[in-house]
Amino acid sequence: MKKIIKNGIIVTAADTYAGDVLIENGVITALGLGLEAADAEVIDAAGCYVFPGGIDPHTHLDMPFGGTVTADDFETGTRAAAFGGTTTVIDFCLTTKGEPLQRAVDTWHNKSKDKAVIDYSFHLMVSELNDRVLGELPQIIEDEGITSLKVFMAYKNTFQADDGTLYKTLQTAKKEGALVMVHAENGDVIEFLVEQALAAGNTDPIYHALTRPPELEGEATARAAYLTELTDSQLYVVHVTCAEAAWKIAEARKKGLRVYGETCPQYLVLDQSALEKPDFEGAKYVWSPPLREAWNQDALWDALWNGSLQTIGSDQCSFNFKGQKELGRGDFSKIPNGGPTIEDRFSLLYSEGVTKGRISLNKFVDIIATSSAKLFGLFPQKGTIAVGSDADIVIFDPNVKRTLSAATHHMNVDYNAFEGFEVNGEPVSVLSRGEFVIRDKTFVGQAGSGQYLRRKRFEAEVPLPARKEIGGGVV
Repeated sequence: MKKIIKNGIIVTAADTYAGDVLIENGVITALGLGLEAADAEVIDAAGCYVFPGGIDPHTHLDMPFGGTVTADDFETGTRAAAFGGTTTVIDFCLTTKGEPLQRAVDTWHNKSKDKAVIDYSFHLMVSELNDRVLGELPQIIEDEGITSLKVFMAYKNTFQADDGTLYKTLQTAKKEGALVMVHAENGDVIEFLVEQALAAGNTDPIYHALTRPPELEGEATARAAYLTELTDSQLYVVHVTCAEAAWKIAEARKKGLRVYGETCPQYLVLDQSALEKPDFEGAKYVWSPPLREAWNQDALWDALWNGSLQTIGSDQCSFNFKGQKELGRGDFSKIPNGGPTIEDRFSLLYSEGVTKGRISLNKFVDIIATSSAKLFGLFPQKGTIAVGSDADIVIFDPNVKRTLSAATHHMNVDYNAFEGFEVNGEPVSVLSRGEFVIRDKTFVGQAGSGQYLRRKRFEAEVPLPARKEIGGGVV
């Protein structure tokens, strides 16, 4: 059925205007005032903004970690995402050393098949880069449309790759048109600090933060940027938490490097003191990298405003407090890292960003959707409201005031990281490819209706200055 969204204020990363949206066969076919179409369903968006659906570039659904598995799978996680205004997620596909990459990709396809209620894609973790992996990667990129590769610089003895692997991954990404993503922390030093803390009897959740200081995030970010420069490649730093890392990204970009950054809602509104809550409640706030001292929040907001950071991901990685987070009682290093954030990402950025004057409406759309679509090969199919784009649309009421709570959220987890937080604005209805997933704040979608997205290769915005090649790198 055709649909016309009328009487709303359409907002993209570039424009804000009153207008109607005509949808046919899941695609936007016209924009304008007074649109009419025979047999079209009319959707009244009076008093609301009409935003492109949010793109969450950083989720962990149905992911094993620390002897347990995340509480939200592709059904509950994408349903919660839809309630929150997100219509596309990009999840991380974990690989195992010595096993074929395709086996890992197939595992993630099996996790998501017949479950996702919105569209989705995958990033691919790279833990080793030997001749076998080098032979497999081009085919994975071509056949699966997975054009982003994740390298961990932390989690020693589990996920962490060495600098040589990162360097070779950057070289390969340059050749194959992929974007390299890094978890930027110095895992070797962190491992030593954790051992020291536990030996001294320091076992409470706060020591998770104290053994992962911001200097180690800044150092790893700078190291990754230097390797990116050497290889003339492209880098995306996930979940930036602190001024030290944001400054290093800004420095790299001033040099003309293709270095991009993402932060997350928890780092914009929560701080390190949450880990000091009594009765082990601080375990709810254990993420990696950890929450920082509150003054870092201003640095992150400034970086979003000035474009040093381009996106906001949820880093959704939910574990129940009871039975999962509690695995770390008496040893903070055994607390599963991660939290439930996928549902509140959109509204927190609007409420804390737009309504408090930290970012404009158009910058909000850019951060929540458009930049991710461009960086990860989905634009203009996703991330904007334009003729020919998928009709992924959020009708958003900016006048609603509400309180975030586990009692009302839709994530499959027993606490809300933002419990009691008052926000302005709420998604009223959400459409994915022209079909309602959320209608009048009620779920009307269907498990399995989400489509897997094969993404375009990374397109460099500006080539770096020509430099002499040495051994496949540059100097």
